[in-house]
Amino acid sequence: MDNFASPATDKQTLLDKIKALEPQIRAAADSIEANQCLPVELIDSLRETGMFRATWPKSLGGLELDPLSQIEALEELSRIDGSVGWIGTFAAISGLSAATLDPTTVAELFPNPNIVTAGQYAPVGRAERVEGGYQVTGQWSFGSGCRHAEVISGGCLVTENGELVKDENGRPEPLIIYVKKEQAQIDLDSWHVSGMRGTGSHDYSLTDHFVPARHSSDSRFAARRDEPLYAFPALFLFSHVPMPLGIARAALDYIYQLGDTKRNHATGRLLKQNGDAHEAVAKAEASLRSARAWVFEVIGDIWDSQNQGEKLTTEQRALFRLCLLHVTRTARDVVLQMYDVTASSAIQQNSPIDRLMRDIQVVCAHVVVQPKMYRPAGKVLFGLEVDNDPFF
Repeated sequence: MDNFASPATDKQTLLDKIKALEPQIRAAADSIEANQCLPVELIDSLRETGMFRATWPKSLGGLELDPLSQIEALEELSRIDGSVGWIGTFAAISGLSAATLDPTTVAELFPNPNIVTAGQYAPVGRAERVEGGYQVTGQWSFGSGCRHAEVISGGCLVTENGELVKDENGRPEPLIIYVKKEQAQIDLDSWHVSGMRGTGSHDYSLTDHFVPARHSSDSRFAARRDEPLYAFPALFLFSHVPMPLGIARAALDYIYQLGDTKRNHATGRLLKQNGDAHEAVAKAEASLRSARAWVFEVIGDIWDSQNQGEKLTTEQRALFRLCLLHVTRTARDVVLQMYDVTASSAIQQNSPIDRLMRDIQVVCAHVVVQPKMYRPAGKVLFGLEVDNDPFF
């Protein structure tokens, strides 16, 4: 592990350390799929790159890395393995979650910036308001990485005397609670899926568990820090960009490699000599590179505004949400096109393109990038108000 003894302090060093992990990740690929989690040794290696400290402030030992640099690093991780990219991505944004908590709580739950969170923010739990905090009961799904995380979060609705607490607009009051992992019950028999198997996104629960008020934040992700990285509450959603970019790039890489070995049974010509394959990869490259460039344009513009202390416009927020959907859907199209180019050999379970197809389908199933999420952005582009999305 000598290659990773000194964690990254900048984007290029981090990227180099992630690239150096490729042999270890490739060697663990079968284990990741079979065991539904990353090996402990690989988690340790990821920590040692510094990736888990990406969104922590420098004053607390973090990298405080800008979102574009994070995307580049996590895109590379996702190219190597989708599940590893997913785990790395959601571990990397732990600092954004911690920024919503008061300093005392951060010190209690996160004694160092390599500690990561796992959990679901959807308010499916109930937090009964009591003296000093909340009695929390709930069962959540999709706790990606919960087997190696140290802190578990869960979205709740606040109740008082059993009744929902509502704000001045008559809407239920949301809350996110944070507990030590050992305080939650993790159902290890709850993750049987087609793709992203290695993420270990198990169900977990709490039953009448007391959570101090300071170990909670509202679900609008308002930060308690002044640095530019924490100025836009919805910035953590950029985490949905690296995985599709990396997986789609891996699909193209696979086809280029296949081009040197796969032959047409009738003609004997290599795949790389096939005109249909030429057209397919050219179209796919144009689509993927265009979507990626637009992501960097949109998020780059947001990052400029954050650095200048400017409040984001509604259009910036709309384009941000729109580019997340666009890059995800484009990436799926690219993987499907490469699947078609692979033809009958794609259906073999040991085919790399089979796993890439399964993984990208799971990425696209996430609620943040569902097709219905186009609608709020479309309303904004028509000049209409969006009143049912906290991130607009």
